Amino acid sequence: QVQLVESGGGLVQAGRSLRLSCAASGDIYTFTVMGWYRQAPGKQRDLVALIQSGGRATYVDSVKGRFTISRDNTKNTVYLEMNNLKPEDTAVYYCKVTTGPNVYWGQGIQVAVSS
Repeated sequence: QVQLVESGGGLVQAGRSLRLSCAASGDIYTFTVMGWYRQAPGKQRDLVALIQSGGRATYVDSVKGRFTISRDNTKNTVYLEMNNLKPEDTAVYYCKVTTGPNVYWGQGIQVAVSS
């Protein structure tokens, strides 16, 4: 079993930055893929960014150039640096990790951006 603990969310003004962290613990071998998703009120949960074990990153178009995903494999932690935040970035952000055939989700953390 794997536990994920997210931190770093909050309320900020547009144009400011936040850094999300997701620390994994438990029965861990190798996380193939680590990533962040978000769900705005009344909408489905969508991909924000993914990072492979070797460091290759993928971003949704709306965050390219503003968000950076990174991971520290020694700490089993994935980060999401969010710069130049916009009101449309407001959502609950979820961490997701994949290890072998198993997928684990964090509990979600709120990010709110005021205009």
